[in-house]
Amino acid sequence: MAPHHVAVIGSLNVDFIVRTPRVPEAGETLTAHSFDTGNGGKGANQAVACARLADEYVKVSMVGQVGDDSFGNDYLDALKRENIDGTHVRKLEGQKTGVSTILVDDATGENRILFAPNANYAFLGEYEESWDLVPQKAEVVVFQLEIPSRVVLHNIRKASQSGKHVILNPAPAEALPDSIYQHIDTLVMNESESALLTGDASKSQTPEQLASDFLQKGVKDAVIITLGGDGLVFATASGSCGQVAAKKVKVVDTTAAGDTFLGGYAVQRAKDTGKSFDHKKALEFATLAASVTVQRKGAMAAIPMLAELEST
Repeated sequence: MAPHHVAVIGSLNVDFIVRTPRVPEAGETLTAHSFDTGNGGKGANQAVACARLADEYVKVSMVGQVGDDSFGNDYLDALKRENIDGTHVRKLEGQKTGVSTILVDDATGENRILFAPNANYAFLGEYEESWDLVPQKAEVVVFQLEIPSRVVLHNIRKASQSGKHVILNPAPAEALPDSIYQHIDTLVMNESESALLTGDASKSQTPEQLASDFLQKGVKDAVIITLGGDGLVFATASGSCGQVAAKKVKVVDTTAAGDTFLGGYAVQRAKDTGKSFDHKKALEFATLAASVTVQRKGAMAAIPMLAELEST
């Protein structure tokens, strides 16, 4: 049995992916280059990234909700094929599985996403036992914001209070209460998300300043701000900071790059939750994984296996 355990709590969606010569203007109809379907959702993408980038010493669990439709059944089968423990994924009667429509601009590789949450949002407005999602044996717990934020914040506090390493990727970004940062060990976000969370709409602060601000708000271990083609900056509570450059590759599709990066980092963290953890080495590993993803089409399908990185 694997001695380390990562649990990803978040969304599971079916992706409808449309590749287009460019994004259409309002009222305009374009002929797309192609259409495809696949499994996705930030939560499930990150779980798959963890599973594919883990070795035999790390177990990966997915926690979330799907509908009782064919999409939900197919998704549970897909998790098994990825060697992900799906026993914490609920299949909800009378609900539809979440859906994302992804427009990919072939000229730039950039994407635009529309998200219909469906079962992902099927939680009561007031706390009840179904809100409790944190697996007892997980050491590292990963969150995003594609399930209701009230449920995410509840489980972040629950995971932190039980001594687990909490990683938050605040996407889609929304303002969070300052009190939650003291329950977050690692905060991973891009530049626009960091500006939104701090209210710095004019982007007057540098990424390095923003990272420092979040540590002052209470983040316990590390703040990581990704900068696309400019790499990333990071700062830690122990006082270390630095940059990691992006790999120079041909970008085909950025859809799952951030999720791949997060999964790669989470796996490295699970193998070492101590204070001697080498943040920069883990970030270089995650950056390498993401650089492979952006050279491929699709979301989950683009996430590499660990053996591919070892041969890079």
